[in-house]
Amino acid sequence: MSTETNIDVDEEAIIAMLMMKASALGEKNAGAALSFETEDTVEFSLAPPLVYHGKDQAGLQAWFDTWDGAIGGEVSDAKLTIGGEVAFWSGLIRMTGTKTDGAEVDLWFRQTLGLVKRDGRWQVSHQHASVPFAMDGSGRALLDLKP
Repeated sequence: MSTETNIDVDEEAIIAMLMMKASALGEKNAGAALSFETEDTVEFSLAPPLVYHGKDQAGLQAWFDTWDGAIGGEVSDAKLTIGGEVAFWSGLIRMTGTKTDGAEVDLWFRQTLGLVKRDGRWQVSHQHASVPFAMDGSGRALLDLKP
């Protein structure tokens, strides 16, 4: 008899899925990255528009094509909460790399993921990424913050 609870098994499955998704993103493999998302996924991304509905492989690949080489990443302050067939993950993400125009990227942003378990498989059904903005009336994005 296994001593692992369903939560432990689900936590391991979710973390493994998120690591595979992160690896696909770092390798700029749009098809693989999107394979971990539901067909009806909703995304509030750092880039416009305000909301994406469903998978956008062409758009993701176009963004990947603006990078020279792999996209680096790091996670801080991650938290996972699981409740039955739904879960949410939140944390701070560091994105690093070089754009095709030579610009160096080193950005921390906030991310929250909503996850669902369908047919025994955990998938991302909601994504929200953001950066804080200056509350001085300028509306300037604060891109230099670090945890």
